[in-house]
Amino acid sequence: MALRTRNLVIPFAVGALIAGGSGVFGADPEPVTAEQTALAQDLDAILADPRLDGGQASVVVRDAATGEALYEHDPGQRLMPASNEKLLTSAVAMDVLGADYTFSTTVATAGRQTGPVLRGDLYLRGTGDPTLLADDYAELAAQIADDGVRVVSGRVVADDTWFDDVRLGNDWAWDDEPYYYAAPISALTVAPDTDYDAGTVIVNVDPGAAEGSPAVVTLTPHTDAVTIVNEATTSAAGSGDDVSVEREHGSDRIVVSGSVAAGGSGSSEWASVWEPTVYAADVFTKALAAKGVRVTGAPVRGVTPDDARVLAEHTSMPLSELMVSFMKLSNNGHGEVLIKAMGRKVAGAGTWSAGLGVLRDELPGFGVDTATVANRDGSGLSRRNLVPAAEITDLLLAVQDRPWFDTWYEALPIAGVSDRMVGGTLRSRMRNTPAAGNVHAKTGSLTGASALSGYVDDADGRRLIFSIMFNDYLSGKPSDLEDRIAVRLAQHTQEAAATARTAEIEVPTAELPDDVECSWVKAC
Repeated sequence: MALRTRNLVIPFAVGALIAGGSGVFGADPEPVTAEQTALAQDLDAILADPRLDGGQASVVVRDAATGEALYEHDPGQRLMPASNEKLLTSAVAMDVLGADYTFSTTVATAGRQTGPVLRGDLYLRGTGDPTLLADDYAELAAQIADDGVRVVSGRVVADDTWFDDVRLGNDWAWDDEPYYYAAPISALTVAPDTDYDAGTVIVNVDPGAAEGSPAVVTLTPHTDAVTIVNEATTSAAGSGDDVSVEREHGSDRIVVSGSVAAGGSGSSEWASVWEPTVYAADVFTKALAAKGVRVTGAPVRGVTPDDARVLAEHTSMPLSELMVSFMKLSNNGHGEVLIKAMGRKVAGAGTWSAGLGVLRDELPGFGVDTATVANRDGSGLSRRNLVPAAEITDLLLAVQDRPWFDTWYEALPIAGVSDRMVGGTLRSRMRNTPAAGNVHAKTGSLTGASALSGYVDDADGRRLIFSIMFNDYLSGKPSDLEDRIAVRLAQHTQEAAATARTAEIEVPTAELPDDVECSWVKAC
């Protein structure tokens, strides 16, 4: 753990601080400044919110230049970080894989081409690229067609062996399985959109020709890898949409029910795909057909032979660019792909255990004491991840010295900035406050767990590091308390510190889902 120059423990203990009580600091305390007293009074008042009664709160504020602790409330308490786990994953990935790291997807064959006929299989081999779109598979298919191939006398063999075939993360809840924020992980997959929600399809539900007729259901991208059971109907014009899209447990059967209003624009829902490798093979096979290349055999899974020659290749964006969708939109799949990619690079095994081993080996280099944390996945979806707020601030302090820090810092969500790929999960929070355009921080949300950790420049221009974590509350998500703390830090000044500011800080209310990150349900 990085050295802390101060050990301020302030669990609603401002009176003890003002008096310099030994119960807070021990036998030889450092003096408490008026600045720290004012800050403590206000943050203590915010944390006294009754919604936190019976729950757990941990808050740490530090000077980003010196590491000095300006405020600590239960700093060593291990709490579920939710998507704040991505701070650890992303930082280690930038070090281990490198900002320029890319994923490659290849099409190879061991067969022989005779005129327009390729006699042999096509091996579609992935290395985990979560950004592969249907258009990218079309480009791979075009490269095959450009070589003059019109018939493949064989099969498309989908090779996903760069990673193991364990699809779901440690401790993920079974009832999250159908939803795209818990999509299965494969070395070969498809993203339906430029949020790069790999391993999912977009289910589009549009009204039929007239009231009472079946709704029209289509998929983006088009695929036969899933089976749609359409139970949705067309309701009266102006009645609104009420659509449910549920993939059945352990299958690729997706049931669409409810209704869409006649004459309306319909609705779209994202659903995870049970077997992303089969999905990728299907999309590629269809892309070949669209380019005039017929494959005689049905797609299968398999392994690329050592003597296969590469016919086509696609290279992903670098990791530095992937950081934007990963961090801004809190994309769970990206976190898990990075864990497995690190395991593959360092230990030769694309598995969660190997990748988490790399994560834990590297975290001490960021000042994180791994004896105090539990890491179960790369995204924070597991409820058995445990991290103290103090350790998160250690990491936030250490990363500032990395050569890639500026890229990583800009990839964090930015409070109150409406552009989705800038503001991310903070785009609707802290608008029109001193924190807007200022706070760069990672959000985190699960049922009963909320977190916000990152950076803010105070009113003096001094950069502060903070980590706020709430667990075990029974109310709706108390993210407004996180916002009030962040705004108070943005207002912080040493010059006026002798007089405590009021904790009744005006912060606009943002409509957010209670249990998950807003980006996971396309609410931000």
